Amino acid sequence: MKPASHTRKPYTGSTRSLVIALDVGTTFSGVSYAILEPGEVPKIHGVTRQEHVAGNSKIPSIIYYDEAGVMKAAGAEAESASIVAQAEDEGWTKTELFKLRLRPKTMKLRMNGMRLAPLPAGKTAVDVFGDFLAYLFRCTRSFIVDTHANGAALWRAVEHDIQFVLSHPNGWEGAQQSKMRRAAVYGGLIPDTDEGKARIRFVTEGEASLHACVLNGLAADKPSGHGFIVADAGGGTLDISSYAIRGTAPLVIEEIAPPDCGWRSAGVFAGSVFVSRRARAFFEEKLRNSKYGTSDALDHITKRFDETTKRLFRDSKELQFVPFGSPLDKDLSVGIRGGQLKLTGSEVAALFEPSIEAAVASIKAQIDASGGTVKSVWLVGGFAASPWLFSQLQERLAPYHVTVSRPDTQTSKAVADGAIGFYCDHHVSARISKFMYGVEYLREFDPRDEEHVARKHRLFEMPSGPKLLPDAFDCILARGVRVKESNVFSRKYCTEVTNLSTLSVFEVEIWCYRGGDTVPKWIHRSSEEFSTLCYVRADLSPLAGSAQAKQGRNGKTYWTIVFSIEIHFGLTEFKARIKWVDNVRILNLRRPATVADVRSWSPPGTNQIVSDTGMA
Repeated sequence: MKPASHTRKPYTGSTRSLVIALDVGTTFSGVSYAILEPGEVPKIHGVTRQEHVAGNSKIPSIIYYDEAGVMKAAGAEAESASIVAQAEDEGWTKTELFKLRLRPKTMKLRMNGMRLAPLPAGKTAVDVFGDFLAYLFRCTRSFIVDTHANGAALWRAVEHDIQFVLSHPNGWEGAQQSKMRRAAVYGGLIPDTDEGKARIRFVTEGEASLHACVLNGLAADKPSGHGFIVADAGGGTLDISSYAIRGTAPLVIEEIAPPDCGWRSAGVFAGSVFVSRRARAFFEEKLRNSKYGTSDALDHITKRFDETTKRLFRDSKELQFVPFGSPLDKDLSVGIRGGQLKLTGSEVAALFEPSIEAAVASIKAQIDASGGTVKSVWLVGGFAASPWLFSQLQERLAPYHVTVSRPDTQTSKAVADGAIGFYCDHHVSARISKFMYGVEYLREFDPRDEEHVARKHRLFEMPSGPKLLPDAFDCILARGVRVKESNVFSRKYCTEVTNLSTLSVFEVEIWCYRGGDTVPKWIHRSSEEFSTLCYVRADLSPLAGSAQAKQGRNGKTYWTIVFSIEIHFGLTEFKARIKWVDNVRILNLRRPATVADVRSWSPPGTNQIVSDTGMA
């Protein structure tokens, strides 16, 4: 089997287009793009020049703001000595690790007492993310204009219809995609219109990494049925995804277990930045009584640890050194001689250990979930370049009879390249639902059921007479279900209204349940296991003309409305819609609801729905 770049089909569009993949990482970012020419096979390019800095595809995820909240420097330029000095002189604010601020609320930051630095005055996390997207976009525009023949004309031809692919950790959901889309609008990548927002696509870092591995030929010569894990070890997260090859000509791949996002395991985060955070805390304790224990000195020593020791560490039995100063720097009481801090191999290994344990636990869980299908692990991402992480995963996973390998190209730009591969090649034909999705409905009251009796004070009487209990959960899509892109999951419901005017603002709340595989009977609104995924809104007023009036038990007139909730989950972005029948014509919600439609307020009580199990 040839790598995907040799089997990719020509672009079938009628006009030239451009797709840009933006991978905003916790510590480093990357950009790739492809110019789509009609009839030609797309080729992936990487942006290897930043503003004022050339020759590197790794873009530090750093921004400096002045006191007015104006961005003054970003990327590699922000690490230059001149910018650091100017920032100190003029009181600029350094903003980093801002990606972590967009995380889901269910993902708690547990940093052993360490905290994220405050955001610049007047800036939200979405604003900062948008500013950095704008910076990456400017870098991309300059690179294309300067490096391609007739680059300026090329850019003018495509700039108003550029397609974007934004990657995000496996554990991020619709609310985070909504924030990223708002950031793209804020950064000027797209206009704030439905057409503009449709130019943004999302892909998980796990699936993007899969496509990067395919681009590098790691799927070549693997037989149909071969299972593998893609472990994207980045700055903040370890994203674990499991796949199996279902066909080789053409290449068809399916997800075989719910993806994992190793933000935390036993209360720690798995990304490389947390190795550095633990190192900073370790140095602070070790150098507490030394002149090198000042905040500035600790920051510098930690930075040098990042740049040297952490990247090169490979043997826990050998002494390790952090070169940070001049030959005159010396404090033998804490192991500093000739400008180097001496550490034992076991001390450095201990800094890696929580991340390695989290990685092994996540991978083992995926191996178990795959039912023995997994035969290999592909390690990608910036942290994958660590010899110690790589060797430890090989050693600790050997008993499970899986091989661990990594691409021989730059692991740091794998996600951006893979996101373009996702857009062009689309190898994954089925995915596994991570959580359970459903709606609230009214359950018929059973006086013999203790749970019902305990909720008796919340009884809701329908116009037709039955007494029902709110907050019942009806599952539309269960966790761990294999979902193809063409699959639609649908349930039929009915509601009763006493005023037809309410049909013009009809809406239904879609819930996400993270508590496991057992369908819960009730929605617990204060529990972190439940969250609102989106609202599906529709104008059902066309039904007013055909709805038949009925007399309720108390003589009040009401109308029964029957409709279906459909969930589309085969792509990497959740969509839902309402469907109903009017005079034998099937009518759909004009615009499918995505998680961008989430609001913090509750829907009106008139839109309570009753599960119509006879029609499901």
